[in-house]
Amino acid sequence: MADAKKRVLSGIQPTGDPHLGNYIGAIRNWVEDQEKYDNYFCVVDQHAITAEYNPDELRANVRQLVALLLAAGLDTQRCVLFVQSHMPEHTELAWLMTCTTPMGWLERMTQFKDKAEGQQERVSAGLFTYPVLMAADILLYQADGVPVGDDQKQHVELARDLAQRFNNIYGEAFTIPEPLIRPLGARVMGLDEPTKKMSKSADGQYHSIGLLDEPKVIRKKLGRAVTDSQRDIVFDEKRPGVTNLLTIYRALSGQSQADIESHFAGKGYGDLKGDLADLVIASVEPIQQRYRDVTEDPGYIDEILSRGREQARPVAEATMKTVRQLMGLR
Repeated sequence: MADAKKRVLSGIQPTGDPHLGNYIGAIRNWVEDQEKYDNYFCVVDQHAITAEYNPDELRANVRQLVALLLAAGLDTQRCVLFVQSHMPEHTELAWLMTCTTPMGWLERMTQFKDKAEGQQERVSAGLFTYPVLMAADILLYQADGVPVGDDQKQHVELARDLAQRFNNIYGEAFTIPEPLIRPLGARVMGLDEPTKKMSKSADGQYHSIGLLDEPKVIRKKLGRAVTDSQRDIVFDEKRPGVTNLLTIYRALSGQSQADIESHFAGKGYGDLKGDLADLVIASVEPIQQRYRDVTEDPGYIDEILSRGREQARPVAEATMKTVRQLMGLR
């Protein structure tokens, strides 16, 4: 008998417009790995409400993101695609896990420190306990692995610690997950600030390339991308702007570092940005076409989300039945 596939849980927030960094660092890999793992993909809308938001925009963003995931190649015959808030077990487990989480563990989380710096009195308690909800997302589905970037690795490590703590105190309930980190393209940086990860929440209009951006917009954004005053076009960590553009080129083209540097030898930044624009446009055009097809019938998205909810429910309910019994709540 063949070994069962390992289960993987991946989540993405419906905040802002999905961008090239989301595609290279996560979505494309999810599509490629659909046969490799038993995949659960979750639109984590409850994570999106830890900061100020507009409810109508959130609803629209959820549907847009689901449509883009389908357009990028997720096949609901080969994966489970669902929305976090459609499964009340997420928040139930998050509260139960919060009651077993030491404050000190959360106070060490670097992402909270970064986001709350200088405004601890104004940020929500949800931002502080966000990592527990993320742990609940993972543990609820008994995930063996979680594809994340380096900046999220600490959250998966917390999920591991919380699972082990719960199992030790109450009894075996959770699989201990492992972080799955890809070396290439896992951290695409902002075009306007290449020392910081490309983010959907960044304010700058030239910060990121949206997956639905028109060709002329893509060319304009790449034309404004930060480089430096040097002339040779090579991968160099001390030159973050150029290296970021080359990393995107490498991720989308599949070419080796040496071949890319050879291609741009003797050329200027205009050539780099122009060639990269051509490559990005060619990469997103089929996604945009499929997105238009997917969104033509609003009922199709409803059907997909209903099916995903029904596929996810048995696993979530089985986990919660065990957790409640172990904690004396049934």
